[in-house]
Amino acid sequence: MKAKAALSLALAALIALPVVAQDAAEPVETPEVPETSAFRTFEPTQEEWENFSAAGRIPHQGGEAVYNAVCAGCHMPDGEGAVGAGMYPALAGNEQLEFASYPIYVVVHGQKAMPPIGGILDDQQVADVVNYIRSSFGNDFVEAAGEATAEEVAETRQ
Repeated sequence: MKAKAALSLALAALIALPVVAQDAAEPVETPEVPETSAFRTFEPTQEEWENFSAAGRIPHQGGEAVYNAVCAGCHMPDGEGAVGAGMYPALAGNEQLEFASYPIYVVVHGQKAMPPIGGILDDQQVADVVNYIRSSFGNDFVEAAGEATAEEVAETRQ
């Protein structure tokens, strides 16, 4: 019985606490602050903007170099894919690579566990890595269906 009384008393105190706290609070005056600071109105030079905007980009050029820097960690150096912490599909002998539009879309926008890496690659790098995976690892899709182009990548980004 005492436990019920103690529980009821504790519950009543919890319910009343916000009301007491609201009555006890004094309004706090905040000092006047200008709407913007010099930092927020900073206007970079063209050179500063180029350095800043390029900081998140991959510097590698050519399909094989981009693949080794970005893709091989999951899809493996031989394009055979892997299963472990996740499932990384094989690129070797993968018929979904026959036409360039599909791998371009996946590289730029991502799909399922594949993150979108279009933000760190320019159009030419995406075209180069797509052509590399479509013509390596036993794949011969570039010769049969044509190369991916930077223009196709640009269209996919829109």
